[in-house]
Amino acid sequence: MPLKDGSWRIPPPKNMNWVWKISSKLTVATVGLYSKLWLAWLNKVRVHNKEILDQAMLNRPKFKGLLTVSNHTSCMDDPLLWGVLKTRQLINRDLMRWTSAAEDICFTNKFSALFFSLGQVFPIVRGDGVYQKGTDFAIEILDQGKWVHFFPEGKVNLTLEFIRLKWGVGRIIADCKVTPLVLPIWHVGMDKVLPTCSPYIPLINKSVTYLVGNPIDFTKELKFLKDSKKTPQEIRKYVTDKIQEEFKVLKNVADQLHTELTR
Repeated sequence: MPLKDGSWRIPPPKNMNWVWKISSKLTVATVGLYSKLWLAWLNKVRVHNKEILDQAMLNRPKFKGLLTVSNHTSCMDDPLLWGVLKTRQLINRDLMRWTSAAEDICFTNKFSALFFSLGQVFPIVRGDGVYQKGTDFAIEILDQGKWVHFFPEGKVNLTLEFIRLKWGVGRIIADCKVTPLVLPIWHVGMDKVLPTCSPYIPLINKSVTYLVGNPIDFTKELKFLKDSKKTPQEIRKYVTDKIQEEFKVLKNVADQLHTELTR
């Protein structure tokens, strides 16, 4: 299914006037500060290996994009997850992430589409495959050396089961001109901060465990796969499977850390 009329509100970089830029900066800063208030100040979050995230955000080569990937257990995982960052990072639009959201949930009218677009969120049409405007845009952003966050499960995981990842993340990594740095993250407890059942009200004084994994650079592996004449489908499956394997390791560790935190 194609994007609905009005869903795509992000102007091309050359047409991004000063009104859009200022509005976007204010939106990103406001949402970032809200996230810090709710996650870091009103709840109890323990972050493991945060220095790896800081290093990837601030000290990677300028030409190399950053793709963070994480599990998805709450409708507010993004932006709340980034409440662990420093305030000066949260209010810096140029430094902060771009991320995707389901078109049929977050881009249902012109107002919501504009708000999310100003907050550096782009629409994904679920069921529309790996080749669509949203994944193309993610590749474009990464090729500019910027940060994109992606939820490769493709939905809020209501059952918290370990589910198969969607291949869109593999396509994004494989098709970038410069292979991005991939940073996996696993979190536990976000479904308690914002329950997945009615009345969907963010809560306080809940425990969240946040585990940052080791960065993955697929540059050499992708070159080998492409030189070996592997098909695009085989390549994106390989990349997605590698992320899935890393998620499994992180999940086991994060679950144990969270159990210790909540004793």
